[in-house]
Amino acid sequence: MPDKPFITLTTDFGLKDPFAGLMKGVILSINPNAMITDISHNIERHNIFEAAQTLSMSYPYFPQTSIHVAVVDPGVGGKRRPILVITDDHYFIGPDNGIFTPVIKNTKNRYLKVIHITASHYFQPMSGSTFHGRDIFAPIAAWLSKGVESGKFGDEIDDYITIPFPVPVISEGNISGEVVSTDSFGNVITNITREHLSALTSPDSWDGCKIYFNDNQIPLVNFYSEHDSSGTHAIINSFGHLELFLYKDNASSKLGIKLGDKVSVQLA
Repeated sequence: MPDKPFITLTTDFGLKDPFAGLMKGVILSINPNAMITDISHNIERHNIFEAAQTLSMSYPYFPQTSIHVAVVDPGVGGKRRPILVITDDHYFIGPDNGIFTPVIKNTKNRYLKVIHITASHYFQPMSGSTFHGRDIFAPIAAWLSKGVESGKFGDEIDDYITIPFPVPVISEGNISGEVVSTDSFGNVITNITREHLSALTSPDSWDGCKIYFNDNQIPLVNFYSEHDSSGTHAIINSFGHLELFLYKDNASSKLGIKLGDKVSVQLA
């Protein structure tokens, strides 16, 4: 581990309560040299899918050997296991409830190991069963950042939980996808990516693609203010996903768009 290891936090805790701050306190009490960064504490309550997607889009931008703690944990205190996921370049700590599905299924990983965390002598003393973020996940991240070998936290498993993620269907001249999330601006993110469009046609020909939502054709633009008129537009966002938006407005609420709504791309 580097002298100042990076630890990120992704939770549905919000910022009203002290939960996120207490996790940081536990980490720093064990390793004062840790550098802690928030990815988000505003994941929708209990939305494992949103947390998984947020984390998978974010972690590649952090230094190699970063430790990512993700806690969206409606099963806290129950039978679900605490796990440590190790890939080529990063570590992930959290509940075994599918939150690390995109990481585990990332075909670019040459190395993958998942450990069931059982070494309770690394935990904080627990006064209850409702805050494993503070009592298990934060201290494990801190001890890992101090150089404790991953094998000392528990045994490797291969029956970890994954959850289904919608995958676009690509046929000749057509991509069928769906809405998978919205951001705080009300922009609507689909599961259709730059790579999917490139598989359909070359980037030089994207202007010839027709994008449809609710039977309406939507123009593809290069930046938000390219057409500062009213109406729905599409863009490839900074994470490489096809996104629908209303310029200076909230597309999600104004258009009543829901998760799972269908979006398609067709060659002209």
